[in-house]
Amino acid sequence: MLDKFLRHIAQTSDAPMGLEVSHAEGPFIFTKDGKRFVDFISGIAVSSLGHRHPKVVEAIHQQVDKHLHVMVYGEFVQQPQVDFAELLTTQLPEKLEQVYLVNSGTEATEGALKLAKKYTGRSKLIGFKNSYHGDTHGSLSVTGRDVYRDPYLPLLPDVHFLKFNTFENLDLIDEKTAAVIMEPIQGEGGIIPAEKEWLQEIRNRCDEAGALLIFDEIQSGFGRTGKLFAFEEYEVVPDILCMAKAMGGGMPIGGFVSSKEIFQSFKYDPPLNHVTTFGGHPVSAAAAHANLKELLSGNYMQRAKEIEQIIKEKLQGKGIMEVRGKGAMLGLQLESWELTKNVVEDCFQRGILLGWTLHSNTLVRLAPPLIIEDELLDEVLEFILEAIGRHS
Repeated sequence: MLDKFLRHIAQTSDAPMGLEVSHAEGPFIFTKDGKRFVDFISGIAVSSLGHRHPKVVEAIHQQVDKHLHVMVYGEFVQQPQVDFAELLTTQLPEKLEQVYLVNSGTEATEGALKLAKKYTGRSKLIGFKNSYHGDTHGSLSVTGRDVYRDPYLPLLPDVHFLKFNTFENLDLIDEKTAAVIMEPIQGEGGIIPAEKEWLQEIRNRCDEAGALLIFDEIQSGFGRTGKLFAFEEYEVVPDILCMAKAMGGGMPIGGFVSSKEIFQSFKYDPPLNHVTTFGGHPVSAAAAHANLKELLSGNYMQRAKEIEQIIKEKLQGKGIMEVRGKGAMLGLQLESWELTKNVVEDCFQRGILLGWTLHSNTLVRLAPPLIIEDELLDEVLEFILEAIGRHS
């Protein structure tokens, strides 16, 4: 199977992990050779309720028996879309009242950028160094890492990058700015939370300049940080909120949320000036609705905070330079790339899936599923400490 995978599936690196997956359940992925892996990165912050949560699977089965795709997004009334959007918006601040459903995180970013430019009539965009917003051209244009941008230049013009958590050069947010786009917690940049006072000043600058504030919560959303969305910790409300990853309980779906007033600009000059064929696919929307209902009905967000406390207590200072992040979105800062590589590979051999971020090769990403039990969590943390001890 691996040889066919390498021959027929386009590759993104010279060294794919190459696990031949048999099935997945809860916090585990099982391979065809009978091995079991603890998915301690949740498919990169996707499977927050574990793999194949029964409520999500049930919703998928029920919707498959009704209908699949029937029409491009926004034309037909489809109950899974309406149910999900209604439940989501009741959990959000009043001005985040309408949802545009897409297929992925980078599509949410693309839609948000277009919406901001259309609504404001401006073209200038502000991003942040070491940010990550996706790999399509618009998303890449506001991603703050040249190594990923340079092969595809020229990208969108009039994009300017500021330093994260730094008050310097905030005057670049001016009357020509359509939007400031940022992650409240930089994910691929190294799991770096924004500072509250700085984020509030960004909000103030946007208000003064008439610019929109876009929060990319594609990785931090849906309970991973201990709140439904990380921005709730900061007392700052964005004008546009982007989401995906854990949104669909394992199914592909994304979305961006804004006010009815701002969304009006998608309806004219010309009509249908932003459309998607498969956005909000009814099966994915049904899964997202079931996923959100389960998140809200259980103690998952409290569990994210408990996971943070347990991990920080067990790992902080034990051969680790820093444990940072919020909830179950954490990073272990190690001393070197070699140590990081050895720890990740050692844990992989022991059946634990870890990883690092795109912008940092000295940070181990930890994003366990919120369903993980203490016994398994402790076991994984002990393996990590042993691996660090062996290679330090």
